[in-house]
Amino acid sequence: MIVRKMEEKDLAAVTATCMASFLQSVADTLSEEGIATFSKIAESNAFLDRMNGDNVMLVADNDGNIEGVIELKEGRHIAMLFVSPEHQKEGIGRKLISSVLDYAKVDTVTVRASLSSIPAYEKYGFECKGEAGELAGLAYQPMEIKLNNSLHTDTVSSALGI
Repeated sequence: MIVRKMEEKDLAAVTATCMASFLQSVADTLSEEGIATFSKIAESNAFLDRMNGDNVMLVADNDGNIEGVIELKEGRHIAMLFVSPEHQKEGIGRKLISSVLDYAKVDTVTVRASLSSIPAYEKYGFECKGEAGELAGLAYQPMEIKLNNSLHTDTVSSALGI
């Protein structure tokens, strides 16, 4: 498996991966509004628009099969992290986080973690910051990870246990 930048040819597989993971682990905790909001965010055209902006999008590619995706917005905020349900707990999320943090432009990277993903982000070295909230029907917990830019790679590796 390799982690590489997302390409247009990956859009359908990325949307399918996000939706499969979302429907399995997040959707049943949200309102209809939240499910509709996420569905719009995960559409191929929405990904394409963001891909053409200032967002870094990486995929976990296993011989042409997309097994995970991560999106870093403006070099400072993780906007998406999804691993296909059949490949969760194989270290793919950890590899995606480690890879995307190399693109960070700030010392502290944030995420609005879905409530069901808090334990995973904690394993990746993120800490809860502030109160849980809701935006457009999406419930989230603000979290962050502090990076030391002078030792960025070592800090990321240490925080992720790799």
